[in-house]
Amino acid sequence: MQELITSAANPLVKRVRSLADRKHRRREGAFVVEGVQPVWRAVEAGWDVDTLVVAPELLAGTAAERMVAEREAAGTRVARLGRALFERLVDREGPAGLAAVVRTRTRALEDLVAGPGAVFTALDRIANPGNLGTVIRTVDAAGGAGVVLIGDTVDPFGPVAVKASMGSLFAVDVAHAPDADTFFAWAAGNGVRVLAASGGAADDHWDASYQPPLALLFGSEREGLPSGVLERADGRLRIPMVGTAESLNVGVAAGIMLYEARRHLVGTAEGGAAPHA
Repeated sequence: MQELITSAANPLVKRVRSLADRKHRRREGAFVVEGVQPVWRAVEAGWDVDTLVVAPELLAGTAAERMVAEREAAGTRVARLGRALFERLVDREGPAGLAAVVRTRTRALEDLVAGPGAVFTALDRIANPGNLGTVIRTVDAAGGAGVVLIGDTVDPFGPVAVKASMGSLFAVDVAHAPDADTFFAWAAGNGVRVLAASGGAADDHWDASYQPPLALLFGSEREGLPSGVLERADGRLRIPMVGTAESLNVGVAAGIMLYEARRHLVGTAEGGAAPHA
């Protein structure tokens, strides 16, 4: 049995802590995943797992312990930590005893496949990592084709975003467009219609046709979409609100429109008539 790591001065422990910083993630091309389900999804999806970080006392007798043994036998590095050190290292209440250092995998914008049924989610300058992780998780659940991050956005491989995605980061293609011009050029070149969410739009989101391939475009949490970006979209849609709230969380807004798009697409596939924009 490999000796337990119990010192916070251990190089592996220092490395895991350093990967909370974006500059270190960029330099190493790696990030940290915490929790049995997210780590297992990374393994099953074939991502390059650099190191499995285990607290044997917490993982004893579980299916995850057997998975770790199989990965170790296949050549994956396994670092075993004492329970107290592991609990201090991870950002989870009641940690299950499993984390991993995973190699970053990026997708180029031009590699996103705009198939006949593709529905993408595009986020312009999103700043909240929890919102980003929630959107990625929702895109996965709704069968979305991928996420496009536009401009200066939060890092999808940051710890809060990774945690909020609940492992969906490993199932959803995430690409970056440096600016709106690049995004719209990609959309035009691939026949992707862009429907932008705006509280000031005249059309309600449930009245759109949602004819794929399309991209649902959302703005930053604080400012929304700039007027110049809204004007370039093929359509502008609003989510009606009847209470006192002035806006919706971008993760909630994306979920509402993604499932509305899915409802329309399923209805069309089953022979129903799709509404017209």
